[in-house]
Formats: sequence, structure tokens, C-alpha cells
Amino acid sequence: MHPFSIIFLVFLGAMTITQLWLATRQIRHVSALRGEVPPAFADKVTLQQHHKAADYTVAGTRLGIVDTVLDAVWLLVLTLGGVIGLIDQYWRGLELPWLTTGIAVVLSVFLLSWLVSLPLSVYKTFGLEARFEFNRTTPALFVADALKGLLIGAILGAPLLAAIIWLMQNAGELWWLYAWGVWAGFSLLLFWAYPAFIAPLFNKFSALKDETLRGRIEALLKRCGFKSNGIFVMDGSKRSAHGNAYFTGLGNNKRIVFFDTLMESLEGDEIEAVLAHELGHFRMHHIRKRMLVSFAMALAGLALLGWLSAQSWFYAALGVDTPSVWIALLLFVLVTPVFTFPLTPLTSLWSRRHEFEADEYAAEQSDANQLAHALVKLYQDNATTLTPDPVHSRFYDSHPPAPVRIARLRQLTA
Repeated sequence: MHPFSIIFLVFLGAMTITQLWLATRQIRHVSALRGEVPPAFADKVTLQQHHKAADYTVAGTRLGIVDTVLDAVWLLVLTLGGVIGLIDQYWRGLELPWLTTGIAVVLSVFLLSWLVSLPLSVYKTFGLEARFEFNRTTPALFVADALKGLLIGAILGAPLLAAIIWLMQNAGELWWLYAWGVWAGFSLLLFWAYPAFIAPLFNKFSALKDETLRGRIEALLKRCGFKSNGIFVMDGSKRSAHGNAYFTGLGNNKRIVFFDTLMESLEGDEIEAVLAHELGHFRMHHIRKRMLVSFAMALAGLALLGWLSAQSWFYAALGVDTPSVWIALLLFVLVTPVFTFPLTPLTSLWSRRHEFEADEYAAEQSDANQLAHALVKLYQDNATTLTPDPVHSRFYDSHPPAPVRIARLRQLTA
């Protein structure tokens, strides 16, 4: 066995074992504290709601264990198991133009991977989410969403994939730099176009009709120096009972979006506080920082791919006998998460710090008490556990645990 095959197996095994260990910790911790509401929430969260959150978290984590094992096995099947090589041989045998062959191989692997993950996705929607009374997606809507997602992915992804494969083959040693420019430009264009042209294909967005609330929000936007292309309510309730709020877009195409489920749950003061938190991410330049980091990571990754694609051992060690630029790209995309997994707690820590900063900003622009009240309601509505395992939380959670975050908001209020 090639040394890099052993390295790959060691990293994959370590990642899988770590994921399973963290999941079992989460299940044990949440189950052990299921019987009593944390004192800080005793006057706001009922024992029945606490039980539901604990049971939902445990069920979701158990499903995640199945997903973790399936992902690891499927990655081995694709690579060392030789499936990528077989798919490549099939398309080569059709003697199509080389660029068409490359696109077909990559899209075939991703389509096959999607089909492998589909049963778990179906179970999560119609089993897990339905059992806890969150699912509102009909089978017809699920199928429609899946088909639209595949179609949009093909329409948008195929040209980008074609451009990168062509550059890898024809643009010389610095192809990775040109490919990065194409990818960065495409990402910015997609980020700009998503709210106006893609999101409406899946959901209906209506202008906020509550004039009083609209006036309060517009005053908040003015205080925060945020220019928006509109304040919209999204019909999230047709798929799920979960609630959320976000803003999206770029430049003059930014939108503020509230789920209709959130609008039904929160009062005006609470909605204003939640939006102030989201605007905190904008004012603290969190989105820009994350985008710059992702661009830098993509540049470094493509530069590494530029070197790996010229190494014959890279292909042989991952189960492919016939090197090509599209196989190099495909293998790199598939195995990179295995080697970057150790960075997960660092990215989670960075994200949690951003959440604290956005909370502090919200406390300056609105009422921190109202934000705390809103968060408690969201924890209730979304069945978010109030007692996550500390190690699991530090490793994965992009948001601070509920008790920590609420305590911090109360300190800000004081």
C-alpha cells in the first residue's frame, strides 16, 4: 500500500472515531440532564419542552452517527474501492470530447453520492422531523425541491466546472491562480444573485406588511447604516416549523428575510432585537472576514492541487490508475475535508466569538433583554437543547450554548 494511502486511512479513521466519540458524549450528556430544566430557564421553559429538546437532540445525533459511518464507507468505496476509476473508464470508453468526459465523470460521482445520501435525507424529513412535529414538507414538495436543486446545480455548476477543467488542462503552471479568479468571481456573482433569482424558486417572499414593525425596522437600519433592497417574510412554514431570520445578498441586492414562523412567535421588540443581532454581523464585518478567509483558503487549496495534480502517486494512492485533470480535481474535493477536519474547533470558536460580538452590538442598538427573550422562544420553538455536552459544543457549535449566551446577555443588560 502506498504511504499516502496509509496517511489517508489514518486521517479518515481519526476523523470518524472523533465524530463518533463526540456524538456518544452528546447523547449521554443530554440524556443525563433530561429530567430537570436548568435553573436559569426554569421560569420560561416547561419540563415537557425540555424533554422534547433533549429527545430531539438525541435522535438527531443518533441519525448523525449513521450519516458519519455512511460517509466514511462511501468515501472509501469511491477512492480505494475503485468506483471513481470505474466511472472514469466508462465515460472514456464513449470516446466523447475530453472536456465533456471530464464534466460527465465529476457530475456522475456527485449525482451518485447524492443518491446514496438520499434515503437518510428522506428519513430525516419524514421520520425524525415529522416525529417531533417539525416537518411540513409534502412528498411532492420534497421531490420538486430535489429536482429543482439538481437542475440548478447542473445549470450553474457545469459551466464553472468546465471552465476550471479547461484551465487545468490549458492554462499552464499558473492555472490554479486563474481558476481561483474564476471561482471567486462566480462566488461573488452567486452571492449577489441568490436572493433575487435563486431563492424565489424555492420559497415565496412577501414584503413586510406590518407598518408599525416596518417603521421600527427601518429606523434600526438607519441607525446601523445598513441599506437594504427590502424587508421580506419567507413562507418557511410550508416546509418546517423551525424559525429563523437572516440577511443575504451583496451590494445593492441585500435583503432582510424573516421566516413567517418566527414572525408568529416573536413580538415586535424581540424581532427588532434579533435583527439588530444580524446587523451586528454586518457592522462588525463578520461576513466580509469570513468571505476573505474562504477566498484565501480556496487559493491555498488550488495552489496545492496544482502541485498534487502533477504527482502520479496522488492518483494511485487514492485508487485511480489513469491520471487526468478532472480526476485530480474530484479526488481533491472529496478528500480535503478529511485533512481539514482538525480545524473544525478553531472555525467553531471563531464563529462563536462573532456571535458574542453581534450580541454586544445588538445590546447597543436595541434591548438585550428582548434579544434574550427572543432566543429563549427560538430555543423552545426549534427544540434546541439547553444542556449540550461542553466538549461537543466547543468542537462543533457555531453559536454559544444557550445557558452561556443568555447569561452573557444578562450581563450586558446589567
